[in-house]
Amino acid sequence: MALALAVVTIVAMVLVNSTRADVPENTLLPSETYRATVVSVELGPCGDNFGDGLDCRIVTYELTQGPDRGETRQQVSSNVEEPSLRLHTGDKIMVDRYPDSEAPNDYRTSGDHQRQPLLFVLAGLFVVAVVVLGRLRGFAALGGLALSLLVILQFTLPSLLGGRDPVLVAVLTASAVAFLALYLAHGFNPLTTVALLGTLASLVLIIIASAVFTEAAHFSGLADEESLILANLLGDAGVRIDFVGLILAGTVIGALGALDDMTVTQASAVAELHSANPGLGVWDLYRRALRIGRDHISSTVNTLALAYVGAALPTLMIFLYGSQSLGTVANRELVAVEIVRTLVGSLGLVAAVPITTMLAAFVVRAGIHETGRHAIEPKIARPSRRARATSPVAAEPDAGDGDDQFWRK
Repeated sequence: MALALAVVTIVAMVLVNSTRADVPENTLLPSETYRATVVSVELGPCGDNFGDGLDCRIVTYELTQGPDRGETRQQVSSNVEEPSLRLHTGDKIMVDRYPDSEAPNDYRTSGDHQRQPLLFVLAGLFVVAVVVLGRLRGFAALGGLALSLLVILQFTLPSLLGGRDPVLVAVLTASAVAFLALYLAHGFNPLTTVALLGTLASLVLIIIASAVFTEAAHFSGLADEESLILANLLGDAGVRIDFVGLILAGTVIGALGALDDMTVTQASAVAELHSANPGLGVWDLYRRALRIGRDHISSTVNTLALAYVGAALPTLMIFLYGSQSLGTVANRELVAVEIVRTLVGSLGLVAAVPITTMLAAFVVRAGIHETGRHAIEPKIARPSRRARATSPVAAEPDAGDGDDQFWRK
């Protein structure tokens, strides 16, 4: 089944990629960015730029990269307190080149510092940490991450810019990323396939729920500034984008990472429980692993909610500064979209636990699974309830809410 899904995904991606419209040529946004070094920052008369009698912030910088390397340019701003231009002498910055403009107005900067070296250092620390702890599996996981990003850059974004249906593109992206991330990180084995099937089944639920609630909420998809800019840019180029579909696409792709984590954890939990006690039946395996899933769900749902709140703090502060009630703030499309994404994604996570756990329980009981450390052992006769009760080893917890007993074990 997994092989059939992989074939369908690859064929569909090829068809979508071959029939999408060409990405329109960019004529409005700067496409050339180079490094520069700030030579001086001073206050002085604006001159002919903004009128006499005004003081401006004058930033002089030397180009250290590009066709005009070694030359200097000046940027004058009438807003002397503009945060993006609070630069100092010696700062390493990035500047945008406008080839159609003549010097000295062919370069502009928004005050962006050169952050690539810092990002490379941070990425290196991340890679080292993952490889040291995860060893070969960590290295494989990084390979899966790299290929996932490649899928998004080479298929997802060009297809969306080419006007293809965002939901279809998101489904194919999620399927391809799930195959790559799961099989590269965890190997080609039945439990990985279980995690994959649990992930894809939960994604179906997320797509349906997201479509229903997005339609019911009457979202326009144009509540944020980035969507408005994209609509104007692509509208001028003659490309029509389904921005409501982009909301659904973002929900699907955004939930995928958490789903992978959830399904892999549940499949592994079932396998380890079976290795520790091969006598457990399907229902016992399911019940015990579900306890682990409950705790995982609690922490993951909290993580999703706090991740949005943390990213949206400035937006929430703006609304609350206007003395608006919490209900009014939540009703704003900019906030409501993220609430729907969070809750729909959480529904998918909740559904992933019982689906994956039950699939994994059947797989390990069928004897077609092998863990990384233990081969499946022959089935051991389960002792009677009286024997377990009189055993010096603590009796296993009964069915029900035995979470306290589980943790004491």
